[in-house]
Amino acid sequence: MAGFTAAADEGGKPVVQEVGHYSTTISNQPIVLPKGNVEVVASVYSIAPGQTLPVHRHRYPRYGYVLSGELTVTNEATNRTQTFGKGQFVVESVLQWHQGRNAGTSPLELLVIDQLPQCENNNTEVRTAQK
Repeated sequence: MAGFTAAADEGGKPVVQEVGHYSTTISNQPIVLPKGNVEVVASVYSIAPGQTLPVHRHRYPRYGYVLSGELTVTNEATNRTQTFGKGQFVVESVLQWHQGRNAGTSPLELLVIDQLPQCENNNTEVRTAQK
């Protein structure tokens, strides 16, 4: 596979370290995949120190892996705030309003993986100002 590298043990076999094993989102929703043919889209988000994302929600499963820095997520449905650091995996909530921010002092690099029906996108739905 292009771009794949792995550490090898002394016997020359790859070393695999499981990052996590998940069946629910960070708000305890079961992970449900879209029906039909599914696409996987991978992106890297760079979020500056102090930067806060707008309150938003996703229609389909979204996973994040913190490459560097620290991600703090506040979920309005659960009234819960969680912080994820380098090497931690995040299974984002689906159709629940939440907000992410980099409360740290160093840049946040986040690998984001979406699973969605082909020809659709998982662009975040941003909540407009309350009236």
